[in-house]
Amino acid sequence: MSERKFVIVDGSSMLSTCYYAVLPREIMFAKSEEEKQKHYDKILHAKDGTYTNAVFGMLKMIVSLMKKQQPDYIAFVFDKTRDTFRRELYPDYKGTRGITPEPLKSQFVLMEEILKDVGFQVLLSEQYEADDYAGSLVMKFRKEISMILLTKDHDYLQLVNDEYNVRAWMVQSRQEKAEELYQKYYSFYGVKKEEVNLPEKVFEYTSDTVLREEGVRPEQIADLKGIQGDPSDNIPGVKGVSSAVPPLLREYGTVEEIYRSIHEAEADKKILKELQDFWKNQLGITRSPYKALTKTSEEELCGEKAAMLSKTLATMKTDIPIDMALEAFSAEAYQEEKVKKWLKILDIKEASIFGSGK
Repeated sequence: MSERKFVIVDGSSMLSTCYYAVLPREIMFAKSEEEKQKHYDKILHAKDGTYTNAVFGMLKMIVSLMKKQQPDYIAFVFDKTRDTFRRELYPDYKGTRGITPEPLKSQFVLMEEILKDVGFQVLLSEQYEADDYAGSLVMKFRKEISMILLTKDHDYLQLVNDEYNVRAWMVQSRQEKAEELYQKYYSFYGVKKEEVNLPEKVFEYTSDTVLREEGVRPEQIADLKGIQGDPSDNIPGVKGVSSAVPPLLREYGTVEEIYRSIHEAEADKKILKELQDFWKNQLGITRSPYKALTKTSEEELCGEKAAMLSKTLATMKTDIPIDMALEAFSAEAYQEEKVKKWLKILDIKEASIFGSGK
């Protein structure tokens, strides 16, 4: 008997991925936003002008997921706004991201409506991000059932936990990359590809895979981003320390413990020299990160202050109150006929989603 599983789908990353995967070439290679807007009419749309390219891709993924992977429970989590509590802590959080194009923005609203109508639970709010809801769902239900996170966002790796059987189905940019990871890990243990029931372009991360691929344990992902930063979310980190972070975290465990060891050594120049020699000779860090880690400035965010803020920004919330029992997320609520109804409304051919055999 196959294991019972609760799949949490990162709706925001999935829909965005589907949107950009099938954009017309004229938009993909346009040099300005104005030029892109001139070609919006070439984006897949219904007869009434409703944009559907992202919805099309995501519905195809969902129908395949329900048929092939057959989750027992399922939830979709979305970002509603960038102005969450993290931006209150750091106004430049996600500040490098461009404005969401209107054809994608409208499909977020449409996709959420479709998901609710066909029987799925959708979680989002003005205060929290999609991954905060994913983290809170994991912490609420992981003792009851195996949990899977379907996403391409590496932030989710911090939730992976072998003890509670929480895994991440990480969407890769290409099927070839997923195959490469399969060969690197599964085939080593003699696991046949057909025995691994995963969606297309997906590779499953366990705690061991996270450690091998990221250089740190799942629970250290936020610490890793605390010092390395994360350009995609404009999390600053500490400049000039990047390659030294994994060995430091393997030794000290957390950002806080790294700084505790530094502060203890700073009281004596000899001990401080011994600490840096230890980093070099025992941890293999060729270039001392001490100056970068301890830099202070009133003009810029740096050093310990930057590290602690960055870790806070990168840490998922796992305690959002979710007043729903496990059964509220039952996949049995899924109504395939309603999906077909939406396909007709949106002028999407049924065979393109379900295949010619349906």
